[in-house]
Amino acid sequence: MAGPLNRRRPPPLTAEEIQARVLHRDGLILVIDKPAGLAVHAGPSGAPNLEECFDDLRFGLPRPPALAHRLDADTAGVLVLGRHPKALAKLGLMFSGRATEKTYWAVVEGTPPADEGVFDMPLLKVNTRSGWSVKVSPKGQPALTRYKVLGRGPDMTWLELKPETGRTHQIRVHCAAAGCPVIADRLYGTPRSASQLHLQSHGIVLPLSKSKPPVAVTAPPPAHMLAALRACGFNPDPSPTP
Repeated sequence: MAGPLNRRRPPPLTAEEIQARVLHRDGLILVIDKPAGLAVHAGPSGAPNLEECFDDLRFGLPRPPALAHRLDADTAGVLVLGRHPKALAKLGLMFSGRATEKTYWAVVEGTPPADEGVFDMPLLKVNTRSGWSVKVSPKGQPALTRYKVLGRGPDMTWLELKPETGRTHQIRVHCAAAGCPVIADRLYGTPRSASQLHLQSHGIVLPLSKSKPPVAVTAPPPAHMLAALRACGFNPDPSPTP
């Protein structure tokens, strides 16, 4: 139950705004479209975060849902919540056992080495005086990301990425190490003052039941990525040919 300390300020999204971001709802899970630039949970700074909105996602249940996995604050898109402890335990096993299939979209600077392939580079989390970051290192944990070019624009490429491991900042570091950093990646790429990170958790497939088809959910691309995606050939609403 939310205590008074959590209610000193209003949630960063109103009930209507967070409920409008629900992409899928059933008895076990909610899948929401996370906005870019909002942390999923409270950090040391105590800044506004998505968890502060979860009380408005109970939909009749006695407790709010909880995070089944994480996304970076700057990453938009598909985020899975468990609606009760049993669901969270089931989801925890699925995510740790790689039973889920995650698909990301990114618009990167330049181009990857081939039209499709695999980034297979071990990643190591490094602590510094100014904070922490992740780098490619033989001392790191195995990390594998499959990628495919979906379109090209001027000095940029639209990629579909499927991480097969779940390392912190995996896609961002893999793209940067391959010479094609995600647009507006302030940590691993070229900062762009007027732009947000061009990385989206685009879709997920969850085999929740052995007797039913997997739950497959996709999110529409966020507004801040649309111009770059269109420059790479994305057409959200193709007109029928006469």
